[in-house]
Amino acid sequence: MLRFITCGSVDDGKSTLLGRLLYDAGMLADDQLDALRRDSRRRGGENLDFSLVTDGLDAEREQGITIDVAWRYFHTARRSFIVGDCPGHEQYTRNMATGASQVDLAVVLVDARKGLLPQTRRHTYLCALLGIRRIVLAVNKMDLVGLDAGVYEAIVGPYRELAAAMGIEAVHALPVVAPEGDNVGRRSTRMPWYEGPSLLELLETVDASSAPPSPFRLPVQWVNRPDQHFRGYAGTVCGGRVAVGDEVVVQPGGRYARVERIVGPDADLAQAAPGQAITLCLDRELDISRGDVVSAAAQPAPVADQFGCHLVWFGDAPLLPSRSYLLRLGTATANARVTAIKHKVDVNTQAPLAASRLELNEVGYCNIDLDRPLAFERYADDRTLGGFVLIDRQTHATVACGMLDFALQRSANIHWQHTDVDKAVRARAKGQRPMCLWFTGLSGAGKSTIANRVERQLAAQGYHTYLLDGDNLRHGLNVDLGFTPEARVENVRRVAEVAHLMVDAGLVVLVCVISPFASERDFARGRFGEGEFVEVFVDTPLAECEQRDPKGLYAKARAGRISNFTGIDSPYERPVTPELHLHGEGRRAEQMAEQVLAYLKDRLA
Repeated sequence: MLRFITCGSVDDGKSTLLGRLLYDAGMLADDQLDALRRDSRRRGGENLDFSLVTDGLDAEREQGITIDVAWRYFHTARRSFIVGDCPGHEQYTRNMATGASQVDLAVVLVDARKGLLPQTRRHTYLCALLGIRRIVLAVNKMDLVGLDAGVYEAIVGPYRELAAAMGIEAVHALPVVAPEGDNVGRRSTRMPWYEGPSLLELLETVDASSAPPSPFRLPVQWVNRPDQHFRGYAGTVCGGRVAVGDEVVVQPGGRYARVERIVGPDADLAQAAPGQAITLCLDRELDISRGDVVSAAAQPAPVADQFGCHLVWFGDAPLLPSRSYLLRLGTATANARVTAIKHKVDVNTQAPLAASRLELNEVGYCNIDLDRPLAFERYADDRTLGGFVLIDRQTHATVACGMLDFALQRSANIHWQHTDVDKAVRARAKGQRPMCLWFTGLSGAGKSTIANRVERQLAAQGYHTYLLDGDNLRHGLNVDLGFTPEARVENVRRVAEVAHLMVDAGLVVLVCVISPFASERDFARGRFGEGEFVEVFVDTPLAECEQRDPKGLYAKARAGRISNFTGIDSPYERPVTPELHLHGEGRRAEQMAEQVLAYLKDRLA
């Protein structure tokens, strides 16, 4: 089986080439050919329009472009294939990246009239980034340049240099005329100066195996325990081989055992190889769960919680450092945040550019931090344990794909230090239940005034409290932060970490920060245990906040003297299910403070 994609710039003829390839391979049935003839005539053409074979979306047919990745299976007497037709437009780069992450080879098309275009360079770079080390360069539309060998050579030479600079090991080049099938399914008689194989012959014989030999790796997908007499660990082998009797180690954790039994789909196996779905039974019971990796004991999978990686950003909203996402690596899931964008990459020139965020379809080199260590491999060595996706915690949409390069050294140097005096001991000494009250709302909503009254009442009742006010913290802890979206994310992260430490100290902490983004409030909530985080939404209408305007900020924002001001030119994402919803319109701060105190009654003891 060979998996490959076709890619290139817009209108280079990718869909036409692929349709012609399927036609020459005899993979279009009679009813498909009849439908193709009808559709071609509707578009005013006398000849078959092979692009219609793979362009299945209405929008693709209407516009004559490829939007989504169209996957097709076909075979010849010598080989089976799965091919993806990738879009050429820049705005669909994420679709192209998705396709490239699943294949071993790429067919890159170039229009002979136009030569190497920025999008050709972009796709070649993405192919290299996503681990493709074999490229077939198809110089298409040779009939429109008079079948000139000089034009062909003027494109092939610079492309080979470009590919070599990106680490691509081999480039096979050939001239084609896709609609007529020259050098597609058969060798062309119109270009005798080209003596190489046709595209189909090349695909049938090319060696696309580029992954280096690797030790045994099995990401655990499911713990199979149908009854008390059987316990197995199911998954698909992604590297190396394993045999009955082999010693293995489970990562993270470093727990050793021997393979007692290998259960295959139909019967027990003596050994298993990459790509096989198996269930491993070990000679001892270990605490193993989904996301753990069973690996060869002699060469265990490395473990880390901080990495350097490349990211291709898919999200419509930008990537902001310190924002929390879900990370899926193999079968494991962890909370993750990008701690730094080292640079973004100009995918047309591969030049590094300074960046504080990543926008849709941009590529960046980043540091990423996880909330727990995971077993991994370099992406160059293992796509399964080296490739990951980031998922938005609010929408559950996949917003990025990533390729791990290495673990950051500090991840191996830092360990959690146990202390005997913990939160429970500190809370008992204070005679209270520690808690974080997180006041959120627009500027001028009354957050600080309400929190101040609540703290005064709690202190009078003997509770140990502390109020963290956003403005006060910007005089010290957050003095280096501005009010851009990136700075707001980091501001909330720092405040949440401080509040978490204070709750760990046994205190009742009152936090007053606008915290306009739902994802950051969710991150803050995630730092606390069950029942320790109370979101208090002070819901005062924008008009009333402007009328109050105690600090004169709204007037400055309306006059254009303050930018990124929440409610004016920066959004506020309203809480959906806060523990406390205080309606501030027409109500005094004392009334809302009493509402908070009533909620806390019997919850702090």
